[in-house]
Amino acid sequence: MHKQPWRNMAERIFSWSVAPDHPVFAGHFPSHPIVPGVMLLDHAIRLAGAPCGWQVGNAKFLSPVNPGESLAFTLVERDNGSITFTIFAGERGVASGLLTPIRS
Repeated sequence: MHKQPWRNMAERIFSWSVAPDHPVFAGHFPSHPIVPGVMLLDHAIRLAGAPCGWQVGNAKFLSPVNPGESLAFTLVERDNGSITFTIFAGERGVASGLLTPIRS
């Protein structure tokens, strides 16, 4: 059975920001740098932190993230083992989605 290190904890909140000099910005719109959506997804998956793989059930990107912005990731485990995530920059919604465990 799949167990997550934070099982039985309904919600976890994490803070994160991408340094303004991160190399990703050199190629991701040099004249108007933004954090790539795949980088946000990767970070949400890393925060899920379970010893299994994850697949993205769905994801919505609501607004761009600028270099250096502080982000709040909220992860909520559901009864079926999947995790919903939301990402905010202050009051502004940035992204949301669902991670589902890859079961073998």
